[in-house]
Amino acid sequence: MLSAPPLALIAPLVLIALLTLCTWQIAAHGPLRTYDERLGRAIAGSAFPSPVAEFLADLGNTAVAVPVLAVALGWAAWCARRAREPRWWLPPLAAAVAMAVVPALVVPFKALIDRPGPPGPLSGESGFFPSGHAATAAVAYGAAALLLHPFLRPRLRRPLLVAVAVLNVAVAAGLVRRGYHWPLDTVASWCLCGPLLWRVLKVLEVTWSDRSGQVDRSRATRDASG
Repeated sequence: MLSAPPLALIAPLVLIALLTLCTWQIAAHGPLRTYDERLGRAIAGSAFPSPVAEFLADLGNTAVAVPVLAVALGWAAWCARRAREPRWWLPPLAAAVAMAVVPALVVPFKALIDRPGPPGPLSGESGFFPSGHAATAAVAYGAAALLLHPFLRPRLRRPLLVAVAVLNVAVAAGLVRRGYHWPLDTVASWCLCGPLLWRVLKVLEVTWSDRSGQVDRSRATRDASG
């Protein structure tokens, strides 16, 4: 008899299920694809300022998002090493690997589904599902926030995570408004990259537990010597 998956696995499993649903509907020209394209045309034709949308879409460029992650990698590694945390290098390495995996996941998906783009600057081209820009933004900004989270003051931690979530929604809105992607292209990218961020979070939790264990051992040693 199969046992239920651990609670920690539910989130990535749900994301994978949503990605499977989106992929099936897009590939099979299902009703969800019809609604998606209708919504995409409505957003692209909205009154949202085009220059602002272009700016938001550009935040998903590797030339913008990856340097942000690189700064977070360096700062988190420096802070952790300065604090003499065990395996200080592991979270930055996990985040860097997650970022490197993004094109390895997105490019085959694009080639397999070969979805035509929306009417706009890239009309007539194909390979739009999922969105590489949305995936880059999700992992770069999401991993940066996770890396910085332990070193921030408690009152700043939740606002940072909320800001990253809003930023990713803004990037997606910009991509759709400018006609670079359909809405489900960006949603699929979030579902595809969510398990990568979940893996980074799990690595962080391991290092946090190592740090707590080191603190407890240090206190026990002081108590014994005292």
